[in-house]
Amino acid sequence: MRKGFGKAVWIALFLALCIGGVSGIAAAAEPPIVIGAPLATAFLYGWDAERGIKLAVEEINAAGGVSVGGKKRPFSVEVIDTRDLEPGVPVSEALLGVEKLILEKKADFIVGGPVRSEAALAAMDLLSKYKKVSILTTGVLTPAYHKKVEGNYDKYKYCFRITSHVGVMANEFIAFLEDIKKGHGFNKVYIMVQDVEHARKGGEFMKKMLTDKGWEVADMKIYPTGTTDFSVGLRDAAQKKADILFLWMDMPESSILLKQWSNMKLKALPMGFVNAAEQPGFWKATGGEGEYLIVNLVNGGNAPAKITPWTMKFAKAYEKRWGLEPEGYGTSSSYMAVYTLKEAIEKAGTIESGAVITALENVSLMGVYGKISFDKKSHQVIPSLDPAEGAVTSIVQWQKGKRVQVFPPKTAEGKTLLPPWMK
Repeated sequence: MRKGFGKAVWIALFLALCIGGVSGIAAAAEPPIVIGAPLATAFLYGWDAERGIKLAVEEINAAGGVSVGGKKRPFSVEVIDTRDLEPGVPVSEALLGVEKLILEKKADFIVGGPVRSEAALAAMDLLSKYKKVSILTTGVLTPAYHKKVEGNYDKYKYCFRITSHVGVMANEFIAFLEDIKKGHGFNKVYIMVQDVEHARKGGEFMKKMLTDKGWEVADMKIYPTGTTDFSVGLRDAAQKKADILFLWMDMPESSILLKQWSNMKLKALPMGFVNAAEQPGFWKATGGEGEYLIVNLVNGGNAPAKITPWTMKFAKAYEKRWGLEPEGYGTSSSYMAVYTLKEAIEKAGTIESGAVITALENVSLMGVYGKISFDKKSHQVIPSLDPAEGAVTSIVQWQKGKRVQVFPPKTAEGKTLLPPWMK
């Protein structure tokens, strides 16, 4: 009996040591740095951003995590669907999502959205209220975002944007169109935009800038989100003999516009900011009717290209992880935001907001789409047409089922082609 009792004691002690050891290991583990990602997950600019964020987090954690004050801490991600790209969904719903990430999910930082401009602008007050550093990565192309930071720095200093805006994009398109004008003698543009803030402002920017450059703007049509028939506008563009059909839309229904353009054999080269045409599956989905469309992916790396040594490495990692090429706007910028945040936290040596803000203001990181650095007054990523100097765009043309980068010149991998009925 005594012998059996001794064995039982030893077993109990062994188990206690094991449990204690496991508890000790768990206690020694550093808590994760929580990234809250408010995204419209049912839409391209939401799901590709989520995938970009998660890929970066997985890579960073696999490499040991983030060094914070001499300790390694992993990232974790909490995603909430803001639904802010759905027609009729009020801005308040996106704000509730952001607040839930902060209060319930205990997010240390906000990365991603909200995606719709109106929602992101409204969320800036929440970020200020809770002193949460945010890096905007997708959607929200209105200049009003960084102008609010510059106009009231003390209140909105928590807000950074690592992607472009309509002012920069319009200038990039103007430079691109000037090259086409020289090569083909085109001089008349017909503009078609979606009835949302960034698209309306983008269209107005283009109209003014093209007029200033000597182009004739035949007309500018504005379409409500969800429009499914563009034939009247396309026929008007044909009657007015437009050379360029300039589009600014992020609604999936823009694919219908391209099908109608192709079926009509409209003698106007389509280009612009077109959500549906950004994805690698666009060609198959339209049966090739999007051939020759030129589309702005906003940031380099949103389609495979040799921009920096990191670009193709990212493209291959994304395809391996998610089963397809980078999907369009919001992909590379969301991925880079996590790496940029890591860089800033490690330089700051803490996750305290003030120190991280200072570190972000001084960051200089060669990334997927060029040098990543921010304007210290507006917290807008600094753009360039040279990846050695700043964040570069990616303007691609669909050619034989592939997205071929045709602008900017330093990163172009092909020339712009015209459809046969325009020759």
